[in-house]
Amino acid sequence: KSFVASALAEAACRHGLRALFVRVPRIVEEIAVARVSGAYASTLAKIARIDVIVLDDFLLAPMAETERRDLLELLEDRYSRASTIITSQMSTKTWHEALNDPTIADAICDRVMHNAHFIQLQGPSMRQKKGLKPAKH
Repeated sequence: KSFVASALAEAACRHGLRALFVRVPRIVEEIAVARVSGAYASTLAKIARIDVIVLDDFLLAPMAETERRDLLELLEDRYSRASTIITSQMSTKTWHEALNDPTIADAICDRVMHNAHFIQLQGPSMRQKKGLKPAKH
């Protein structure tokens, strides 16, 4: 999933667009730090201006209430203006429950799934394929 998302972001860059690949835990941490430092609005605006953003590892771990709200703000700012690619180990059918807040989950899922294209991958991960092969004796 990450490999395909990264390739899409790289293709966007080759076409002159700006792209950012970031794991969800890191971007919500960056936004939290921005809130404390007084740079919340400017950080969200900076992220909104990026043409293509890859949010990798969505819902890999439970999200706190502020993280869910920050993610909603990020997605709202980008909705119908910029491309957002989301990778997740979880099926989209389980996102609502995993977000653990019906109101925020409705809002996030609505913004993500309304104009989405879904790619469901099967088979081994690229990390497994590219990993070190056992030495032959």
